[in-house]
Amino acid sequence: MERSRRRMSPTNSWLRALELTAPIGRNPSRIFPIVIEELAEEFNQAIALLSDQESMTYGALAKRMNQYARWALAEGLARGETVCLLMPNRPEYLAIWLGIARMGGVVSLLNTSITGKSLAHCIDIVKPIHIIVAAELMESLTAARAFMASDCKTWAFGDAGSAYPRIERIADGYEGTKLADTEILAPTIEDRALYVYTSGTTGYPKAANISHYRLMNWSHWFAGMMDTRPSDRMYDCLPMYHSIGGIAAIGSVLVKGGSVVIRQKFSASQFWHDIARWNCTLFQYIGELCRYLLHAPPNLSETSHRLRLCCGNGLRPDVWDNFKSRFNIPQILEFYAATEGNISLFNCEGKTGSIGRIPTFLAHRFPIALVKYDAKDEKPVRNEQGFCIRCAPNEIGEALGKLPDDLSKVGARFEGYASKEDTAAKILRDVFVRGDAWYRTGDLMRIDKQGYFYFVNRVGDTFRWKGENVATSEVCETITALRGITEAIVYGVKIPGTDGRAGMATIVVDSDFSVEELRKHLAEKLPAYARPMFLRVRSEIELTPTFKYSKERLLRDGYDPNASADVIYFYDTKANAFVKMDDPLYRRIQSEFQNL
Repeated sequence: MERSRRRMSPTNSWLRALELTAPIGRNPSRIFPIVIEELAEEFNQAIALLSDQESMTYGALAKRMNQYARWALAEGLARGETVCLLMPNRPEYLAIWLGIARMGGVVSLLNTSITGKSLAHCIDIVKPIHIIVAAELMESLTAARAFMASDCKTWAFGDAGSAYPRIERIADGYEGTKLADTEILAPTIEDRALYVYTSGTTGYPKAANISHYRLMNWSHWFAGMMDTRPSDRMYDCLPMYHSIGGIAAIGSVLVKGGSVVIRQKFSASQFWHDIARWNCTLFQYIGELCRYLLHAPPNLSETSHRLRLCCGNGLRPDVWDNFKSRFNIPQILEFYAATEGNISLFNCEGKTGSIGRIPTFLAHRFPIALVKYDAKDEKPVRNEQGFCIRCAPNEIGEALGKLPDDLSKVGARFEGYASKEDTAAKILRDVFVRGDAWYRTGDLMRIDKQGYFYFVNRVGDTFRWKGENVATSEVCETITALRGITEAIVYGVKIPGTDGRAGMATIVVDSDFSVEELRKHLAEKLPAYARPMFLRVRSEIELTPTFKYSKERLLRDGYDPNASADVIYFYDTKANAFVKMDDPLYRRIQSEFQNL
């Protein structure tokens, strides 16, 4: 009964989101940490955050937040100065960055999985004054110091020996009452609150600027879309250094008085057990999380739950319906957004495979365009007048979001990155008229005649072969539809003496896999130019912590059989079969591919 009562119309979802976000701009001093204080007064003893490590009521969260704010003030942290935070998921994580943001500092949410030069780069680019590191991650920081230029004071969270002061013990000594106006020059929604890093599937991550406005907007917008209430309990196993796992999933429930269960990391074997034992009504997903669950063995708890909705992005069409049916999910709220971007789409209707649409009555507020894209030159196509060309229905193009001429329109801004060069590279100018400016998403999409958008590929993931554009997502979905293949990642590789890049697929298989069945399947479902020329069979594919495939090593290895112990196949067109790659065949491909 509860599920049917709570399922609202798509129009109501948009209207709720608009209603909750409308007051943000009119109250510039009301930032998210202030909202936490207000919630503490209303829901004082109600549980806000739960985990197997610790739990916090709303009152305790506000108190802890203010203790960390006073720690930052005592250390002389100035408004706008940065503190890096390197810590696994736990309730205290939120309290730390809320406190520092409350007094006007900026918190850099470091990816807990990166190490070495990448970690050093992420720290150096934001020029921190302090860095707070969980004891279990102190070795990662120590290893990164050899590459770091920053000289910042280090604080340990947990027992890291006597080398560093224990931040949580020092915070215990400060008052947890509200900060008085005389203590701080409080930030406004215009000020920067966080740095959140892009996932960095290739190259170094970029530090995206996140203002207090964005924190407020994300939290209240998602609260409206999901219709969160005090009775809701969100299950969050996504990284808290990410904008979805650390801000949207948590903030959307807290602002309406609900509670959030925080798990340190995703576990397919424990997922449904956790959902049931914590009595969760919501969970936040990323698409590959759903694929993992679908391929996991049956679990006694997978349908005996109180879930009314799951919300997330990246749920692929080949997973969608089976996931919803097997796990008895009443409603899927798929959306599209980027941490740093000015575009968002929501699929409130549950249309399989779509990343969302914009209602006609809101089209003027959320200007988005799809423009023709040249995969060879890796840039949008321009006409004789030098302007970009809009796509027709179902034509694939890059998605752009219009940047406002009026900078008071905070919600449509692109806040950019810590690096000015990275910021400039994401802005496209003179798109449809002289002087206009649009944010480049770097994502290829199509839109159907009903106005539903569909994700096709990342710009760098589309490559040309035999004069045709190959969409890796389409090839990937075709491959994983075959029995015996549980995961796949598709990319292009260079072959000497050829134009473009040949397709290669790295796959994870089970006992039902047959390479000959895959050949037949590809021949039936894909045109010749889109069929992978190479196959690489692995026991697993490396993922980023946000469940995106990491291609850097795969691209580096290519189809060289000596680069790994994995079995690699080459499609022999004359034999019409996949044959195992060995060193003599590799050398022949390198020198005389056209004659094979």
